[in-house]
Amino acid sequence: MAAAISLRAVHKAYGKNRALDGLELDVEEGEFFCLLGPSGAGKTTTLKTVAGLEEPQSGTVLLDGTDMTGVEPYDRGVAMCFESYALYPHRSAYDNLASPLRSPKYKLPAAEARERIGAIADLLGIGALLERQVGQLSNGQRQRVALGRVLVRPARAFLLDEPLSHLDAKLRQAMRAELKAIGAVRRTTTLYVTHDSVEALALGDRIGVIREGRIVQTGVREDIWHRPYDTFVARSFGRPRINLLPGTVTRDGNYRSVDGFFELAVPVPAPPGTAVQLGVRPRDLSLGSGRLGPGSLELAGSVYITEVLGRATEVTVRLGEQHLSCVVPRADAAGLRPDAPVRVSVRPENLLLFEADDPKGGPEGAPERPGRRISR
Repeated sequence: MAAAISLRAVHKAYGKNRALDGLELDVEEGEFFCLLGPSGAGKTTTLKTVAGLEEPQSGTVLLDGTDMTGVEPYDRGVAMCFESYALYPHRSAYDNLASPLRSPKYKLPAAEARERIGAIADLLGIGALLERQVGQLSNGQRQRVALGRVLVRPARAFLLDEPLSHLDAKLRQAMRAELKAIGAVRRTTTLYVTHDSVEALALGDRIGVIREGRIVQTGVREDIWHRPYDTFVARSFGRPRINLLPGTVTRDGNYRSVDGFFELAVPVPAPPGTAVQLGVRPRDLSLGSGRLGPGSLELAGSVYITEVLGRATEVTVRLGEQHLSCVVPRADAAGLRPDAPVRVSVRPENLLLFEADDPKGGPEGAPERPGRRISR
């Protein structure tokens, strides 16, 4: 069975800037797929290419197995929500929501249109704003109207370009919870673009990480989190970010920090002397000896700084020339002061090993190449 959305070897450039570099992507029927990446990675260009708003220089876009080359955006049957709202400023919120339902392609009876608009408006929390002009709405309200205009219409796929980015933190969290519960989204293939890893982990049935116009890794949240393909993917998820400690492989095949301050009995499947990076997420660390049971590994260091994060505390520990971020319950960090000696514990299964990042990056002028994960 063909995927609902497929991109095959898609290239798109704006002058000398390569936005998509042989992009390969499959989104399955009915799937909520999150495409995560930083600014300039090619996320929006991917959506516009699927929608037919951008024409690739080469490659193929398929919807339900049908080649979309030469097919106009109007005839592709997809609905796109732009980050920039793209609302009709001289119309009311209701008229903006109703505009796709009044087109010859989707023209619905007035009663059915009102029912669909009302249901979507209530779910998005804008039911009381329908008679207001766009100029009377806040940025967050405008963004919800823009999202509602997409969700209200029948479509073979929804293409959502950071639709929650302009909402305040509380409303954004609430909307994340509501978005996948909306019936239209549950029944419709959705390609959702975001730069927010929390959003991707919360919403995505699967997640694709994009960098410099290429998909680096796709998978369910557990795969992406526990088995990142490289240091770029590892850094993309988690707040605070993953600790990446440079080091080398010892003669015994273990890890030693780059400054020689500590060594861990963690077998590294690489030749002695190989430059590597040890990865561990801050929430997988504990302060104190014996806290994680038999078989845990321990490091001795000193407190550099502490920062309260609500119910938890981030403790930055100095290990020689390097710093290690630990997120622990507030009680475990009570009374800690800078330079106080402290022991850090970790389970071996929570350690990740990566090749060293390559600052040369390959071809001349290419950016740094992230180190790939080393299996063990």
